Amino acid sequence: MCEKLRIKAILEGDQRAFKDLVDDYKVIIVNTCYAFVHDKDDAEDLAQEVFIQAYESLDKFRGECKLSTWLYRIAVNKAINYKKSVRYRMKRIRLEGDNPMSIPSKDELAQEKIEKEEIISHLHQAINNLPERQRTALVLNKYEERPYKEVAEIMGISLASVESLLFRAKSYLEKYFSNYKNDLT
Repeated sequence: MCEKLRIKAILEGDQRAFKDLVDDYKVIIVNTCYAFVHDKDDAEDLAQEVFIQAYESLDKFRGECKLSTWLYRIAVNKAINYKKSVRYRMKRIRLEGDNPMSIPSKDELAQEKIEKEEIISHLHQAINNLPERQRTALVLNKYEERPYKEVAEIMGISLASVESLLFRAKSYLEKYFSNYKNDLT
């Protein structure tokens, strides 16, 4: 179903059309949210909020961009706002109080898994340290594999700005991980 007909059907109360919209975009919206919050349950909750907001404000969608771009924009904003929220900070404090690493076994595979989880944790930490706009551009381009032009549309900025943001983000991450490697040796 084309976007205009789908939107019209949803606005006229067609629940099946809205369910199809959710089915078509749920995975990418959950993945986008996950790239920001690094927690499956939070990402799914945020995705649900994205679709609720989309449903409630679909009459305001002007069609100046693709529907998927509009949904991405909502998802990015929801994820960023959630990371700024007290609820997110309190959850992080509780999680940091727990010891997420189990006692390593002598099995080499368990040790490799722990090392991989540690690297992923450091990557998430490095990405979280990026300025908001750099982080958003990086997540959309690298995690969600959105082309530069679409990232620019989602973020409401120029293509040159996206290129600049990604260059600075990659430079920061390279520096971060070169320092991380030096700390290991």
